[in-house]
Amino acid sequence: MFDLSEKRALVTGASGGIGSAIARSLHQQGAKVVLSGTRKDVLNDLVNALGQNAHAVICDLANAADILQLVKKCDEILGGIDILVNNAGLSRDNLVIRMKEEDWDAVLNVNLKASFQLSKACLRNMTKQRFGRIINITSIVGVTGNAGQANYAASKSGLIGMSKSLAQEVALRSITVNCIAPGFIVTSMTDTLSEKQRDNLLNAIPSGRLGSVEDVASVAVFLASDEASYVTGQTLHVNGGMAMT
Repeated sequence: MFDLSEKRALVTGASGGIGSAIARSLHQQGAKVVLSGTRKDVLNDLVNALGQNAHAVICDLANAADILQLVKKCDEILGGIDILVNNAGLSRDNLVIRMKEEDWDAVLNVNLKASFQLSKACLRNMTKQRFGRIINITSIVGVTGNAGQANYAASKSGLIGMSKSLAQEVALRSITVNCIAPGFIVTSMTDTLSEKQRDNLLNAIPSGRLGSVEDVASVAVFLASDEASYVTGQTLHVNGGMAMT
């Protein structure tokens, strides 16, 4: 089950906790993977750990030219892309009244526009081969909102809307488009929480724990597989029951 042998995957933001876990899990199921990110040393360490059929490509998703080159390099390395995981993202938090326009634009450009550009670039071959999986990593914040994160919430909510629309456009070509909306996941970002903040979070999560990056990665493996061929236009929530929609 969930055999991804000979499938070719691109994972953006693979130098982060969730991205690296997704890349590992896809690779473990047999996929050939290209790991994209901005931290060269971290990516190279992960490629070395994975071994055969893992490759690193440095890419700044804030740069449109870099995005096109990323897809071209994947074609050269893998011969095409079957699975696209739009995971890369950034946040520049502030109250709207204090938020700079450049911080709004930076977040929307990387979190939403780059996902649109990569999806569009990958769809050409996916349409020709009549197979594709596009998996967009959104967030609980894209559903619930969060004070001080209007730009981030807008980008993640926009990703859900874009995915639903795109899913309808490409379904007849056996291409699925879905989102994963993680809640609070144990990463380097949660390491900075105070004990009080962590306790408050845990009290709001019915399952009583923070999620792991593996919790998110396992859902990505399912959505990438043949077993998920009849699942499209959906957002799968991985949040321990914190937000039930």
